[in-house]
Amino acid sequence: MKNLLPILLLFVMSDALANKITVGKNKAITMLREGIKTAMDGDTILLNEGIYKEGNIIINKAIYLIGINGPVLDGENKNEILTLSGKNIVIKGIQFVNAGYSSMNDYAALKIIDATNVVIENNTFNNSFFAIHVSNATHSVIRKNTIKGNNKSEHLSGNGIHLWKCNTALIDNNHITGHRDGIYFEFVTESTIQNNLSEKNIRYGLHFMFSNNDNYFNNTFRNNGAGVAVMYSHKVKMEGNKFEMNWGPSSYGILLKDITDSYIQHNTFLKNSVGIYMEGSSRIEVSKNIFKENGWALKVQASCDDNNFFQNNLFGNSFDVGTNGSLVLNKFYNNYWDKYEGYDRNKDGIGDVPYHPVSMYSMIVEQNPNSLILLRSFMVSLLDKAEKAIPSLASENLVDDKPMIKSIKL
Repeated sequence: MKNLLPILLLFVMSDALANKITVGKNKAITMLREGIKTAMDGDTILLNEGIYKEGNIIINKAIYLIGINGPVLDGENKNEILTLSGKNIVIKGIQFVNAGYSSMNDYAALKIIDATNVVIENNTFNNSFFAIHVSNATHSVIRKNTIKGNNKSEHLSGNGIHLWKCNTALIDNNHITGHRDGIYFEFVTESTIQNNLSEKNIRYGLHFMFSNNDNYFNNTFRNNGAGVAVMYSHKVKMEGNKFEMNWGPSSYGILLKDITDSYIQHNTFLKNSVGIYMEGSSRIEVSKNIFKENGWALKVQASCDDNNFFQNNLFGNSFDVGTNGSLVLNKFYNNYWDKYEGYDRNKDGIGDVPYHPVSMYSMIVEQNPNSLILLRSFMVSLLDKAEKAIPSLASENLVDDKPMIKSIKL
């Protein structure tokens, strides 16, 4: 909130001195481009309803652009629509449609370059290559926008909200669907993504790389082609998010690759091929999450170390944990596993017998994926019974020494 105070103070002070310029049919000014040329720093442009086809319009002044009754800026499938550069710019209540496509350049309906204190709020974006593209900006707010892509193939679609080399951004309460990646961060620091719904995107609902000290709160990532990918970053906090129905041979609730010193807490992983897939990641706290009805709740590769998994609830997953090696350098403790059949003689709520979440069959599947066809077969059921009778058949290294008897109240 402290990061947003400079924006709020500047807008309140400028509003007292601002002029209002009305643009629209049957007005003195009929073209948005002319209204922007007339405006001075601190002015407000009221854009009346109508369809405006004016090519790429550039704003480099500190102005408010407010749509009245949903005016439409149409890129005619060949142009970028609006480019912002400067500081203290607000865009509200505009419909952006039919931005151009380019295989060489990142054409966007709304492009923000070298800017500070920009607010993009309550707009709609339809049929754009990139919807909102932000580069080299600070203190940006992108809030309450509806973004719908053309849902074409991956190479013919851009990202819904794309940030490159930015800091202190707030991405709040947007609905993004039908793009390549719903939200994309690269070299973005000290920023927050919260309360967004990113669904039915071609590749990732959220994709970020080389982006440190960022927070992700209370978002829903649903039914995206490959789920969510988090790569080459540290000090990431993910809390209160929902990762749902991300199914496919290379689809995950979250893919963590080379992530360090991060927190994944109070999230729900429901009906994903893999809830969390971890590779080359260290010092991550995975706690107080719900894993329900996933193919694999967790896949923790042998390249991961010093991660802690505790106080998680795991219900109805085909496999609780999978791994590709015998060396285990991570800790599992105080988790609830619905497949655990141990006992608690001293009634302290903790099982007296350790739980081995990596089944022998999951190890066979890891080595030979085609054997997955035998899932639910009599032979696999027999193998599971043999593991319970002879625990040494299971992985001895990956173990929860203190499994919970009852599910944990989160």
